Amino acid sequence: MDERSLRVLALVTDAFGGYGGIAQYNRDFLSALAVCEGVGEVIVLPCAGARPKSALPPGVQQLYPVKSKVGYSIAALGIAQRYRPIDIVFCGHLFMAPLAAIIAKLLGASLWVQVHGNDAWEELSGLYRKSAEMAALITSVSRYTRRRMLEWVRIEPARVKILPNTVEPRFQPGPKPDYLLDRHALHGKKVLLTVSRLAAAERYKGHDRVIRVLPRVLAEHPETMYLIAGDGDDRPRLKVLAEEVRVAQNVRFLGLVSDEELADHFRIADVFVMPSTGEGFGIVFLEAMASGIRVIGGNKDGSLDALGDGVFGTAINPENGDELASAICTALNSAPANTGGAIRFKASAFTEHLEALVWSNFIAGH
Repeated sequence: MDERSLRVLALVTDAFGGYGGIAQYNRDFLSALAVCEGVGEVIVLPCAGARPKSALPPGVQQLYPVKSKVGYSIAALGIAQRYRPIDIVFCGHLFMAPLAAIIAKLLGASLWVQVHGNDAWEELSGLYRKSAEMAALITSVSRYTRRRMLEWVRIEPARVKILPNTVEPRFQPGPKPDYLLDRHALHGKKVLLTVSRLAAAERYKGHDRVIRVLPRVLAEHPETMYLIAGDGDDRPRLKVLAEEVRVAQNVRFLGLVSDEELADHFRIADVFVMPSTGEGFGIVFLEAMASGIRVIGGNKDGSLDALGDGVFGTAINPENGDELASAICTALNSAPANTGGAIRFKASAFTEHLEALVWSNFIAGH
């Protein structure tokens, strides 16, 4: 490889203008990648999301999303030819690996595959396995996802690295904002919070588990309110469940929270709880920790990386209602948490880690 700056083609689900944890990870990743020494330009093709509301980071060019599978493949092949030379094809989701592998081979570029969670936990068809095995580098958000993937992908373990999520500086402790206390009628209340999509396909996040143990929490803390931020097709089921468990008056469905108000919603909470069984990592855990509130998550998935194996947050068996109820009550009785758990995931550490990966895998020795 010559001394000119590297050009990266990033094939992603969504990024700037997108919603959710993967979109946020992609934004953080692409922003940091563009400032890495040796990287000159990052061209991003999303298949979902909306137009970004703000200016893109220097060095990043995001094209219009192409939402159909066939259309996306055709667009990606055309863009790859138009922007040659391409040095690295970054594949932001394992399900896009076959397309990314084809493009990398056609261009003589290196393939970089990112895996997040249950996309890599179960064995996929030979096409996906062979595509992943072509990668010069696979990055995983957690140890758990890395281990699960190495069970079925025949690749040298040294080529599969951990690159966990990062947390933005805007998430930091602060007083509970009066405008949200007024809006949600929370003055004098203890507040539990979960932030995630309410998708039927993502029931593993555990909203229903929290709702089911809420009567036990209310017996000790009758002033508790459970705020659920996010929306999706599972919301009607959860509302019915809250009525069946007779806690509907203590559960508030907030819908989608704007990016501008998200940090303040963490600050109105006393405890963040997401007893997931299928989390790849869980950036929301970092956002909650950085905001200075207590955090409770599961011990059966990638949540453990964010929770520092239980050092920075409480890790419980998410399928044990007694453990969950006890952890919530204990957290509500405790003083606010410190933000130390989020420090190791700060943006500067993420950028340094990413730059080291770029150097060792795509620059040094080439």
